[in-house]
Amino acid sequence: MQLKHKIVALGILPLVMAIAVICALVISLNRQLGDQQAQLIEDSILASKRAELKNYVAMAQSLIAPLYDDGKGDEHAQQQVLEELRKLSFGVNGYFFVYDREGRSLMHSRQSELVGQYLWDMKDPHGLPVIQALLKSAESGEGFQRYAWNKPSTGQVTDKLAYVVMLDRWGWMLGTGIYLEDVERATQQARDEVALGIRKTMLAIAGVALVAVLLVFAGGMTLNVSEHRLADRKLQRLTQRIVSLQEEERSRVSRELHDGISQVLVSIKFQFELASHVLEKGQDRGLGILREAIERLGEAIGEVRSLSHDLRSSLLDTLGLPAAIGQLAAEFEQRSGLVVTYDNNAFECELVDGLPVALFRIVQEGLTNIERHAQAHHVSITLQGAAEFVRLTVVDDGIGFNVAQVERRHSGIGLRNIRERVEHFGGRLELASMPGRSVLDVLLPLKIAAAKS
Repeated sequence: MQLKHKIVALGILPLVMAIAVICALVISLNRQLGDQQAQLIEDSILASKRAELKNYVAMAQSLIAPLYDDGKGDEHAQQQVLEELRKLSFGVNGYFFVYDREGRSLMHSRQSELVGQYLWDMKDPHGLPVIQALLKSAESGEGFQRYAWNKPSTGQVTDKLAYVVMLDRWGWMLGTGIYLEDVERATQQARDEVALGIRKTMLAIAGVALVAVLLVFAGGMTLNVSEHRLADRKLQRLTQRIVSLQEEERSRVSRELHDGISQVLVSIKFQFELASHVLEKGQDRGLGILREAIERLGEAIGEVRSLSHDLRSSLLDTLGLPAAIGQLAAEFEQRSGLVVTYDNNAFECELVDGLPVALFRIVQEGLTNIERHAQAHHVSITLQGAAEFVRLTVVDDGIGFNVAQVERRHSGIGLRNIRERVEHFGGRLELASMPGRSVLDVLLPLKIAAAKS
């Protein structure tokens, strides 16, 4: 996965996860509220139905009271009571029923086929022994019982709420009930409304999430394009700087060859020709001219060696980094006239490829900057190798410079080159400067092979 895709993913994934968590919380809370609302509706309706059932039973009791309270209790009076109760009804499915304590149906105005049957062990679809439960509620005085029963008008089994009382002198259970489809419809309507609200909320959240994701994606892509363009510009500037540095180095080498070695070689050529001409004439001064030409040839060889050393110190490949920096310090002192002190804890190191050259070039860049800008008199170079890193410190007593300003303006090719070399190897660069003291401190990771005593 490319970096730009990772950046966009890191921006979008937390947002999507947060939205998913919010959706889950909204759904959970809405369902809880829906269940609470449905429960409140059900409790409210059932409370009104309980009061209604109590009124119906009280009405039936007041109707049969003269026959029940006369004290006779004969079969004729009981039949009259059953006949009166059979005539009572309310609504399409409202009726009364009577059972004795053995569970025998004595009267059922809507399901006459049950009359005379013993229904003690009859259970509803939920496994509840209906008659036993009704008798238990009546004898306990609670009176209310919920169960499933076959609805006469539809022939379907439906939840029902009954209220029963005991006619103790006759051993009868009198009761009536109301079917609860309206309760189910009301609670289901409440749940449907909650579900509709959840769907609308989810659609709203989905819309907001989509807009947010698109904004994050657009922002990420805009940022990526901006950073890509910035990186391209930096790369172009770096490439241009590399090309410029190459051209500068080529120009310097060309000047060195043309102004130094080339002229010396031409002078030597003329001296050899002159010596040859003089010797052909048998004159003694030809040997002197020849010796002078040989001396100039030595100078040319020195120029070639110096130029080669500037391009790459041979001591890096032969004696190692500490010796190469020591030679560089000595040559800089001789050339510039500054007092240079060099200290190192002589070490052999197993370096990452290119790291010795990087340290050598950092010292070169540092000394060049000091020579050009610092107006210093004394330079101190310290190279310290340890178990996991090598530390290079270059200190001068020059006029100093504004570090923040240099960093902010990205001025100074030498300092940029030093920083890029350090960052390339994952090291640390610290610059500090004030009048009379400037410090270049570089810390690079490395592996120490063995320390010399």
